Amino acid sequence: MTTTQVSNAPVNLTKFAWMSIIVSVVVFGMKIAAWRATGSVGLLSDALESTVNIFAAVIALLALRTAMKPADAMHHFGRGKAEYFSASIEGFMILLAALIIVYTAIERIITPRALEQIGWGLTISTIAAVINGGTALILLRAGKLHRSPVLVADGKHLLTDVWTSVGVIVGVGLVVVTGWNRLDGVVAMAVGLNIIITGINLLRSSTAGLMDKALSDEDHLKIVKVLTKYESEEVKFHALQTREAGRQRFVSMHVLVPGAWSIQKGHDLSEELEAEIIAELPDAIITTHVEPLEDERSWADEPEGQHRWK
Repeated sequence: MTTTQVSNAPVNLTKFAWMSIIVSVVVFGMKIAAWRATGSVGLLSDALESTVNIFAAVIALLALRTAMKPADAMHHFGRGKAEYFSASIEGFMILLAALIIVYTAIERIITPRALEQIGWGLTISTIAAVINGGTALILLRAGKLHRSPVLVADGKHLLTDVWTSVGVIVGVGLVVVTGWNRLDGVVAMAVGLNIIITGINLLRSSTAGLMDKALSDEDHLKIVKVLTKYESEEVKFHALQTREAGRQRFVSMHVLVPGAWSIQKGHDLSEELEAEIIAELPDAIITTHVEPLEDERSWADEPEGQHRWK
């Protein structure tokens, strides 16, 4: 059995978390100012969601620092799953903020109140939304480039916050046009329900990672491409299994070769195909188990739930 991992020094992604923290604090202050100026519960709901952004960014920073630590005697496969814990905590916090927003919205629908200084409030909220949008795009790009679940989750959350702000701005504007003050509470209610959906989606994606979800179909096809190249009358494969833990990808399989082959020849084959898979999936950890092709026991040890590679 051989295990191969070819990787460069881990990229330090904490600078993106620090950027998210700073931006979230600034945007929260701007949204509070907009709420204080207008008294809009819709703008207040938008500001409350930004408190979640701050806490989520801090948790993301801690998760990234933990995930970057190398494997040791207690963590043989590293700490990549720390990023999923961060996304799970963020999901729960989003749900909590949404419940507070819904409660506040119901109260404002029952007891509507006239808004004040709407022009200033909408101007501040618009600037805050633009800042959030730019930060979200940077986080999403970095998250996809470096395969970081926590940065992708943070970026998606900020992007959702942008759409929330747009909805609130439009809603408050409609209050001015229609003069119907209860619309402020209705908009806040819609914001709360939208945030609930975001929280549930984050929880679902983070839970899938913690449950050792297999690699994507796209990554699986890359592995199949390499195995197909090596398959012949003398070389067969089975028991292909994959999983991911944060930025780390794990692949294991059985390589069946003629029993008459030398250990060196079987090992050389494993090293070659592992190197080619890593070329397709950078930083992946590949484990191969060489078995004699003619032995019936080699075909009887396929684990349940394996990838059917062909």
